[in-house]
Amino acid sequence: MGHTPRASRPEPSGYFKPAHEGPGLLPWSHVGERMRGARNYWVATCGPEGRPHSMPVWGVWLEDVFFFSTGPTTRKARNLLANPRAVVHLESGADLVVVEGHAREVRDAPTIERFLAAYNPKYGWDFSVAQLESGGLFQVTPERAFAWRGDEGDAFSATATRWVLGDAPGRPPDPR
Repeated sequence: MGHTPRASRPEPSGYFKPAHEGPGLLPWSHVGERMRGARNYWVATCGPEGRPHSMPVWGVWLEDVFFFSTGPTTRKARNLLANPRAVVHLESGADLVVVEGHAREVRDAPTIERFLAAYNPKYGWDFSVAQLESGGLFQVTPERAFAWRGDEGDAFSATATRWVLGDAPGRPPDPR
């Protein structure tokens, strides 16, 4: 990715402990470790009519970007082609990771090959480049992320961290 995202406490202030109390902010590497280690991910999209949609997927985290495949005609794919904003999160609410980002469909063979080199061994699958060149492979580039550890009030409140990834090349500006 090239730079370290800016970390801070999520809002609202008062709900989470100040960064100087407790264990403090989590490092950006925590997001990568959790995303690489997960088997299942939830992807939330929104169609052009504003209807939300959320479904579990398999995927891989490569170089701070999330990749997943889906059928080219699924609601997820149609939604992302019409509205590229997406949210990806893990299953646990106690060891939370949520990534908000911008999705794009990937069809170039070198990127598909990198995806398959991680995906096929992870899931015992046998996808080929030819199967994905016609569509259905998406990458979600993070714009913001959230994480915390623990489900006890003090634990999650003390580790809750928000990252803003800023205006990196190829990433639309974040107005928030």
